Amino acid sequence: MKPKNAVRLDRTIGRWVYKFHLFIYRLTFGLIGHRTSQGPVLLLTTLGRKSGTLRTTPLLYMPDESTDPQVFYVVGSNGGRPNAPGWILNLGDHSSCVVQAGRRSYLAVGEVLDDVAKAEIWPELTEYYSGWSYYETLTNREIHPVRLKVVRTVRRDEKKSVVI
Repeated sequence: MKPKNAVRLDRTIGRWVYKFHLFIYRLTFGLIGHRTSQGPVLLLTTLGRKSGTLRTTPLLYMPDESTDPQVFYVVGSNGGRPNAPGWILNLGDHSSCVVQAGRRSYLAVGEVLDDVAKAEIWPELTEYYSGWSYYETLTNREIHPVRLKVVRTVRRDEKKSVVI
């Protein structure tokens, strides 16, 4: 799907599509919903900075499997909207998070990249998914990539008890 069409979908029925995607992803333990035509999708769970409740968001990601421990890159584009997504603000206050990529879950630490780090990774990110550069043209705010660095694997039986 072209980025312009993705934005059109996002602005019209996106809210319901994302909720359904999240439901199916969880229902199948990541078997369905991880791979999409745009690229792989992970579920990012953060602690709400105001509410203190856990918030889960499906996000397109770029894996970096050359690192040890594993790293995932996500982008706080919010589809080019004027406001930063809630999850990036949550990570700014509390960097611990849970990442589910397919059938595997991880405890991770999220780092919002500064301008120097963004300059290093941005060309690779926008080559991976051109929509991220398109979203930058739709907003006046700075769009930040986020590095999610795996701390440890979370077993399925401990998933509901993991403290972030």
